[in-house]
Order: sequence, then structure tokens, then C-alpha cells
Amino acid sequence: MAVKKSELYSSLWNSCDELRGGMDASLYKDYVLTLLFVKYVTDRFMGDRYAEIEIPEGGSFKDMIDAKGKSDIGDRMNKIISKLAEANGLTGIIDVADFDDDAKLGSGKDKVDKLTNLVSIFQNESLDFRKNRAGGDDIIGDAYEYLMKNFASESGKSKGQFYTPAEVSRVMAKVIGINAATMASQTLYDPACGSGSLLIRAADEAANGITIYGQEYDTTTAGLAKMNLVLHNKSTGTIANANTLSNPKFKNGDRIERFDFAVANPPFSYKSWANGIDTSSDERFIEYSAIPPEKNGDYAWLIHFIHSLKPQKGKGAIILPHGVLFRGNAEA
Repeated sequence: MAVKKSELYSSLWNSCDELRGGMDASLYKDYVLTLLFVKYVTDRFMGDRYAEIEIPEGGSFKDMIDAKGKSDIGDRMNKIISKLAEANGLTGIIDVADFDDDAKLGSGKDKVDKLTNLVSIFQNESLDFRKNRAGGDDIIGDAYEYLMKNFASESGKSKGQFYTPAEVSRVMAKVIGINAATMASQTLYDPACGSGSLLIRAADEAANGITIYGQEYDTTTAGLAKMNLVLHNKSTGTIANANTLSNPKFKNGDRIERFDFAVANPPFSYKSWANGIDTSSDERFIEYSAIPPEKNGDYAWLIHFIHSLKPQKGKGAIILPHGVLFRGNAEA
């Protein structure tokens, strides 16, 4: 039986309980999602020589279990994660959290007990992912949404990041007709991809495959998107880490790249959207002879989104707050 969301959420809550006191609540996700990733890929792919994820010797969750109670458990966990990262091109993505950080996790027996308890939480039999369908669930996305909602937002550091529900993602994919894509070389783009869930759900609707591109401002979240693509057998997808409005990373020469399909759920009412942008010379605003209001970026995202679609044939669906229709014609 696949892991139930209730069991997943219970484990996430218990994990965060173990981390309380030494770090800001907004950092819980860095540690908890890393452990969840290692557990998930070990359960799903260990021993499968055809899997996209390689579980190297000394780089599995089983090795973390062996490290429980050891005085150097933090260092051991770092090395385990590093081996897994190196084997799968995930260095700098899943090995960012330092499990040997005394300032955040305590020192001596305090740290040993805390990390041992953390591993034990994920060792629970109710979190056996071997029967989960690799392409049919969104473990990282679900966990990310839960952690952002319950911990990062409480600390005031949620950065306005929102998860797009699977049902909405699928509707958006159907609206743009991505199922009609005939070649895997056709492109799908999300300029504010978050943890990658919307991209993945949309790409799943392309029966013949699709080439994925996403950009995300937050470094940790961009890493989650890369992890998510790997978990869903879409590791060839490209995730860029930068501010999309001021530094769009996907270019064709010196011009912004155009895509066959696009989906997006960008930050609502982004006030500092114009930082780093010369609106008088930016190709996006010149083309439409329009500059969005200085303190409201909804139309800036919309202009970027439309500009990123191939002329005449590009198709896209974007979620915007209904407030853009009722602001006294400020965007007109």
C-alpha cells in the first residue's frame, strides 16, 4: 500500500519537533526534505540498475540507519548525502543542509540523540515508499507545501511561495492542449516554477514527452524542483536559479527564448518587480508598449509570460489574482 499523506505529514511534524530550538522554523525544510529524499530514493530505486537514480555504496538511507547512535553521526550523514549527490549530479542541491552543524543541531550527545531520533522517524514502517508509483505521486511537493504552510509561514519567511494543487495543474495542462504535443523536442516553460510540481503535472499530460524548462528565484526551492524532476523520471529538465523578471536565464542569442507551451503560478502582487530592470530598453515592455504599475508586478509577470511564448503558435495558462481586474484601471 502506498504511503498515506496523513502518515507523511505526521512524520514531517515529528521531524520538525526534533529540530525545534536550534534554528529558525524556516530552515526545517532544508533538513527534513533532504532526509525524505534520501529515504524515498532508497526505497524506490535501491537495487534497480535501470533506475534514473543511482544509490551508491555508502550513499543510502540504510547507511543512515547504521549511523544511529554513533558519536560522529552528523559527519556520517553528510558523507552519505554527498555520495548520493555525486553519483547523480545533485551536488549543491541535496547536500546543502549541514547535519554536523553544532550551532543548529547542538553538540555532543544532544546532537547524536537528535539525529538518531530524526532517522528513526523516517525509518518507521508506515513510511515505506517501495509501493509508491514513482510517476504517480508528488512526495516532495506535498511535503514542501506542508512545511511551508506550517513552519516557514509562521516564521514570516515563506517568501510568498505557493504550491499549485495537482488538480489545478492538470486543468491548466489540458487548457493549453499539451497532450497534442507530437515531439519530445517541443518545449514547456514555467518562469516561477517553485518546487516544480506544476511543471511535472503539465509534462505528464504530454504523451510523447516534452522538454522542460523552469526558473526559480529562491535557491533552496530551485534545488527542490531539481530533486522533484529526478524523482519523476524527468531529470533531463533544466531548472535555472535567478530572478526571472530581472535576469531571465533562458536566451536565444541576446533575446529571451520562446517556448511552445508555458504554465505559471507566479507570486501575487510582487511589489519589487522592477528592481534590476531597465523598463525603457527591456524587450518585453518595448514590444507591448506597456509598463506595469511600479508597486504591483502581476502584469509584469503576464507580459513576461506572453513574451516567452512562440509567436502565433505558443500556448500558455497562468494563474493571477482576480485583483488585477479591479484596481481602478491602474494597469491600463
